[in-house]
Amino acid sequence: MNNIKLGVNIDHSATLRQARGVDYPDPVAIALQAERGGADYITAHLREDRRHIQDHDIERLLERLTTYLNMEMAVTDEMLGLACRWQPRDVCLVPEKREELTTEGGLEVAGQQSRIRDACTRLAEAGIRVSLFIDPSPAQIEAAVAVEAPVIELHTGHYADVSGPEQAQALNEIRLAAELAANGGLLVNAGHGLTLGNVAAVAKIAQISELNIGHSIIAHAVSVGIVDAVAQMKAAMRQV
Repeated sequence: MNNIKLGVNIDHSATLRQARGVDYPDPVAIALQAERGGADYITAHLREDRRHIQDHDIERLLERLTTYLNMEMAVTDEMLGLACRWQPRDVCLVPEKREELTTEGGLEVAGQQSRIRDACTRLAEAGIRVSLFIDPSPAQIEAAVAVEAPVIELHTGHYADVSGPEQAQALNEIRLAAELAANGGLLVNAGHGLTLGNVAAVAKIAQISELNIGHSIIAHAVSVGIVDAVAQMKAAMRQV
């Protein structure tokens, strides 16, 4: 049986709240319902501009989740300080640009190894498991090994955006990257742009332990509710 885990990203429930400047929908309530639907953990990205998730959301998630929190964040002094204070179980370091709608690519680890290594060390010393959100590139994987990050999350956005032979090639790149990373001693996760229609092929890659999926689940929940949306994604991930 495929025992791959699902981390449900709740950012876009907060996007809906922030669009009107009101206190609903409550992303913490959404997270608790996602757990009921089978989420293995909850992911939330605290951005520098606070466009969706807010500090108090993170604090309440840490208090109320029955699973655990994977906090996505940029490599900044502010975010490192907050993470060390809050001590979520997991932190995923991601690139961040204010003008982007969503994360557009993987973290550039190879070109800033000293900075990333220092961040990994600081978080590890606070008892936090660190992952790096990177493109499925051998250079980035080798850099992740070099900075001693225990986990990577492979960016699946290109795979999700294309079709036909190009998608098959993108899937193969993810598969090869997962094999390379696992052989280097890294735990391998993946995510970005995954939907009910394209998730199964990625979930079948043996070296991938966890998938982080947000937008498609939240969007589908508008029709069927968050509990069913999460349950359906889990079922799609486990197709043989």
